[in-house]
Amino acid sequence: MKPSLQFRLSQHLTLTPQLQQSIRLLQLSTVELNQEIDRMLMENPALEREDAEGEPEAAAPAPAPAGGAGAGGSTEPAAPDTDWSADIASSWRGPDDDDEGDRSFTAPDTPTLRDHLRGQLSLTNLGDRDRAFVQLLIDALDEDGYLTQPLEEIAALLPAEADPEELGIALRHLQNLEPAGVGARSPGECLALQLRIIPDEPARRLALDIVEKHLELLASRDYTRLKNLTGAGDEALRAAQRLIQALNPRPGAAYAKVETRYVIPDVIVRKQRGVWRASLNPDAMPRLRINRLYAELAAGARTSGAAIASQLQEARWLIKNVQQRFDTILRVSQAIVDQQRHFLEHGEVAMRPLVLREIAQTLGLHESTISRVTTQKYMATPRGTFELKYFFGSHVATEAGGAASSTAIRALIKQLVAAEDAKAPLSDARISQILGEQGIVVARRTIAKYREALQIPPVNQRKSL
Repeated sequence: MKPSLQFRLSQHLTLTPQLQQSIRLLQLSTVELNQEIDRMLMENPALEREDAEGEPEAAAPAPAPAGGAGAGGSTEPAAPDTDWSADIASSWRGPDDDDEGDRSFTAPDTPTLRDHLRGQLSLTNLGDRDRAFVQLLIDALDEDGYLTQPLEEIAALLPAEADPEELGIALRHLQNLEPAGVGARSPGECLALQLRIIPDEPARRLALDIVEKHLELLASRDYTRLKNLTGAGDEALRAAQRLIQALNPRPGAAYAKVETRYVIPDVIVRKQRGVWRASLNPDAMPRLRINRLYAELAAGARTSGAAIASQLQEARWLIKNVQQRFDTILRVSQAIVDQQRHFLEHGEVAMRPLVLREIAQTLGLHESTISRVTTQKYMATPRGTFELKYFFGSHVATEAGGAASSTAIRALIKQLVAAEDAKAPLSDARISQILGEQGIVVARRTIAKYREALQIPPVNQRKSL
């Protein structure tokens, strides 16, 4: 084949470093964004956080209003509106928050379950050997206070001269400590340990029989078999059930260290003059600027000019891209608020079906951009704080030819179950029928799926005597 020279004209998209950074920042959560900024601050001396007490120069652009201009505009920082800041303070702080000083909250240092048990063990009259065995069992407890490892396995770890029966004795010593039920090897044993320390009465004896022999029947609410096996009547069974429900199946949970996750909303939604408006949360917005001294040094530099100029350019890119990120979040949030204003007025039952494509078409953005914006970004509303993705959901057809959102359907299911007769709870088919009577066509299988997602037990487990 004879070689030839050909020219071909084509178009392709080149992702510049600035565009790559803009896309990456858009998909970060607020926490991840601040981590990224901290890294950039350490690496780039041309970038610094804005000092609220100083008079910054060459600072990050001020936030634009919803639907307003982008990153361009004044380089002077815009302080948040005084009245708006006061409104936020009065509406979103708790009643005990102070206006001044550090608002961080430090939880009291709650002792762990093991610390609590060791403190009681030190006050007993046990010998050193027995005390050591009890201490060994304490260390083997899980966070709920259960001993999940069989005594035989624990005994196998001990020296040959140790008597396995001593572990059984040590377990009884452990089970005499507080909280009641600690050291149990099953839920039934945990409840039985708690029942044995209360005064003896017929309801207590029946409850003890149930938790030791028939706990699964009680959990499945199979009251007919329970009455047949225990010989108890309806009233006696109700009394025993009330007694069991008052017990604590997780006695160690109160001592567990719970790590609290704090969510900083990116957007705050309030009703202003009858219209729902989204505004950026000032506390979520990092305020950045170019270091003035470094900029002056760069302007007069004769050597290493290229390196300094590159750092200045990277700092400007970051400031612009951070601003653009928040502008996009605000635009998307306001579009969501416009679509879901009935939810803000009336709650979950008024949530309308919404897909990413609708918001993308409204704002002239790509659907993938909307997906990035709505992931790990949060909106504070009078009805709670929600991830932006919460406002999107599939739809269910109605007889009128419209659609109801899956969120609204779940809310209706919760309402129906909450109002049902406990002696004759609603089946999935009956719930489907009730919704059908309201013009909402939902299959029984769909009802079951939504009910399970809401962690509502099936009809047989919701039935009471």
